Amino acid sequence: MDLLRSEPMQLVQLIIPFESAHRTISYFGDLGLFQFIDLNAEKSPFQRTYAAQIKRCGEMARKLRFFRDQMTKAGFSPSSRSSAGPYVNLDDLEVKLGELEVELVEMNANTEKLQRSYNELLEYKLVLQKASQFFHSAQSTAAAQHREFEAHILGEGSVDSPLLLEQEMSTDPSNQVKLGFISGLVGREKYVAFERILFRATRGNVFLRQVVVEDPVIDPVSGDKVEKNVFVVFYSGERAKSKIMKICDAFGANRYPFTEDLGKQYQMITEVSGKLSELKATIDVGQLHRANLLQTIGYEFEQWNLQVKKEKSIYHTLNMLSLDVTKKCLVGEGWCPVFARDQIQNALQRATMDSNSQVGAIFQVLQTKESPPTYFRTNKFTSAIQEIVDAYGVAKYQEVNPGVFTIVTFPFLFAVMFGDWGHGICLFLATLYFIFREKKLSRQKLGDIMEMTFGGRYVIMMMALFSIYTGLIYNEFFSVPFELFGRSAYSCRGSTCRDASTVGLIKVRDTYPFGVDPKWHGSRSELPFLNSLKMKMSILLGVTQMNLGIVLSYYNAKFFGNDLNIWYQFVPQMIFLNSLFGYLSLLIIVKWCTGSQADLYHVMIYMFLSPTDDLGENQLFFGQRFLQIVLLLLALVAVPWMLFPKPFLLKKQHKERHRGQSYAPVQYTDDDSFELEIDHGSHGHEEFEFSEVFVHQLIHTIEFALGAVSNTASYLRLWALSLAHSELSSVFYEKVLLLAWGFNNVIILIIGIIVFIFATVGVLLVMETLSAFLHALRLHWVEFQSKFYEGDGYRFSPFSFALISEDEE
Repeated sequence: MDLLRSEPMQLVQLIIPFESAHRTISYFGDLGLFQFIDLNAEKSPFQRTYAAQIKRCGEMARKLRFFRDQMTKAGFSPSSRSSAGPYVNLDDLEVKLGELEVELVEMNANTEKLQRSYNELLEYKLVLQKASQFFHSAQSTAAAQHREFEAHILGEGSVDSPLLLEQEMSTDPSNQVKLGFISGLVGREKYVAFERILFRATRGNVFLRQVVVEDPVIDPVSGDKVEKNVFVVFYSGERAKSKIMKICDAFGANRYPFTEDLGKQYQMITEVSGKLSELKATIDVGQLHRANLLQTIGYEFEQWNLQVKKEKSIYHTLNMLSLDVTKKCLVGEGWCPVFARDQIQNALQRATMDSNSQVGAIFQVLQTKESPPTYFRTNKFTSAIQEIVDAYGVAKYQEVNPGVFTIVTFPFLFAVMFGDWGHGICLFLATLYFIFREKKLSRQKLGDIMEMTFGGRYVIMMMALFSIYTGLIYNEFFSVPFELFGRSAYSCRGSTCRDASTVGLIKVRDTYPFGVDPKWHGSRSELPFLNSLKMKMSILLGVTQMNLGIVLSYYNAKFFGNDLNIWYQFVPQMIFLNSLFGYLSLLIIVKWCTGSQADLYHVMIYMFLSPTDDLGENQLFFGQRFLQIVLLLLALVAVPWMLFPKPFLLKKQHKERHRGQSYAPVQYTDDDSFELEIDHGSHGHEEFEFSEVFVHQLIHTIEFALGAVSNTASYLRLWALSLAHSELSSVFYEKVLLLAWGFNNVIILIIGIIVFIFATVGVLLVMETLSAFLHALRLHWVEFQSKFYEGDGYRFSPFSFALISEDEE
């Protein structure tokens, strides 16, 4: 069936043997034309039949997410060609994923330990190098002082010599105090606080030396690069040592052993360097092995990921089926299009044969009064338009679909506001890029805005083509007119053309064949002429589209067999709208055809204030006053026509229905599908609330009567936005491009061109496009669809593997 009405649907019951249930649901997922109904809605997820299998799939999905994270950290990406590999049994896949996870976790743990040891040895090597420099310089200083003391002893004493020098030099070494020391590294940002705490805790009985490490060091604990200082703390006594060690632990300072012996220092540096090279080689081999493992996983990742998602969705769907009494079969119910009946039965037969089941599945159509889901078969061209309509509300089952008309009217109304064939060409070229590269771009992850633009590429293409068409009518190319279809019909009175803007032009040729004559642009009457043209054109387009909406309400009522809506909604609405604004549209067309100078504002105002007065010079045709009186009376009659009869007739129908005089039987078609019984205005066997129905009808009547005025005025946005777009384009051209050209300077001209391009793209091609798009959207949702579209249905959501999201868990 076409897009005008949704596909006929049928409620189906399936009875599937256990042995073929999994394969049947899998084939349904490939088909994507069956929407299952949850028959176990009262059960929690843990009480359902296949809860254990879903838990297994969830665990496998967790392992696959772990593999994806590891590949991302390692800089790998899953191979896109892997999804077409052979099918792997779910049990084998579960075992394989478990083995790979254990192996990868073990490799990560070993690599982490080796890396930590490597970082500790690097720090230890830094401590040995920096601290040895400090001890070497200290010993050199001590040796120099010792030689100086000996020189004083051997030389002649002087008045300046210390009195106790000889006693100091002769002190017994065994009585001297031995100082201990602790060396390590501490973060540079913590060093000041570290030094202060040490001083306070030991009451100043420590000697602290530090050496700055130039390059950041990888911390063994956190694994982050940190700027550190090498420190050596000298102390006296075990109590001070204990305090210093606790402070080091509190500040995260890593301590390393150190010796005063220079020979042992060089030996330790050599040993540490050897261990570092061995660890580096081991880590490199481990990283290579890990990279090979991740690459192997990457080749199969997409296939495994897709298979796990499919299996999980299959078991989710199986949980929606109920067990029969014998517990040997699964019973399921769901909706499917009538055209898909043969495909579904073929899938059931194929599943029975492939699973070697001795009992076949049973397919039977059920009759119901429940409203079916709405399903439209769309393609990549019509899907974006259908999404625009569905954003307002999903169509009721087999209600007229506005998307059929929106395909044309939406881009056309956009173009009326955006009319410039230069800007239209720019939009068209941009959409051609998306269309020619759609296969490549559809596989990529785009941003939110780019994703939205790419999804609506065909709508934007239609908007661009219609903009080129209306731009040719307006004769505007970046606000510049061209004589594309012949020479202008007007010319100046003299050769100098000085009086063109004061006296005006004279007509010397036939009328310009297509669109606005280029001579109108820049003349003194350009703005009044274009304002009048676009304003009247907006009213004509608005009244035409609103009439289309009311006509579609007639087809809805006729399709559903609702005569009340035809006679007491469609007819009075058509009379009311066309008695007022249809008549205004007629006056506009007559004025255009006759060239009359009549004031239409005056005609419409006094049609209500004094309909019997003589029209005088505002009369456009014979019998106009009589016609106005008749139309005014018809508009006045249409309001109570909409308001009063329908509630009373609904009440009468309700009484007759309960007396058994009027029943609407369920009708069946040849293919055992059903046609939904519609009871308009009735509530089954519930009590009929006349007051509620009457108030609802009153609101509907007032809304339509006031909406006819406000909606017609709303279409004037077509005129307003078209004028704004034209004036903005003219300002950018005259005040930027022509102004820069007038300076006769290349640099200023280049700057002017750049500013003109950015202003055109940023304001006219982006902001104005978005603005016109939103206004066209409003005109369709409010002014057009409100006339006939209920939009209270629900979307057909079949079980389909194609709809599985990549981010689904």
